[in-house]
Amino acid sequence: MELDRHFSDRVEFFVIYIREAHPTDEWQVESNETEKILFAQPTTLAARSEIAQVCSLKLELPIPTLVDDMENSTDRKYYALPDRLYLIGRDGRVAYRGGPGPFGFVAAELETAIEQYLDAPSIDPPSKSA
Repeated sequence: MELDRHFSDRVEFFVIYIREAHPTDEWQVESNETEKILFAQPTTLAARSEIAQVCSLKLELPIPTLVDDMENSTDRKYYALPDRLYLIGRDGRVAYRGGPGPFGFVAAELETAIEQYLDAPSIDPPSKSA
């Protein structure tokens, strides 16, 4: 991933596997059938983690893959489905949210957002006086 290589000394990149978007027991798409990407919606964290690992290996992802919990906390908090690119600031707030993927994945937009974020002056919280 080019952005990871460019910003790796200043930004951490992760893939977060939230849940299976096109499971065999729900809504399947033809491309998954053609590519033999056929998984039922996992019902345990172990099964979800295993599918995430398979996806990470198949896609040859160079960045760490994290796995959402079975309550889909990350998905609900960030409205991540189907998939999106996010930049989360040091304060935990969303600094950039891309459009729904895969068509909303615009690396140039994320790169611009990262550059602007890194160039912005850091705001330190006010000090507490005794």
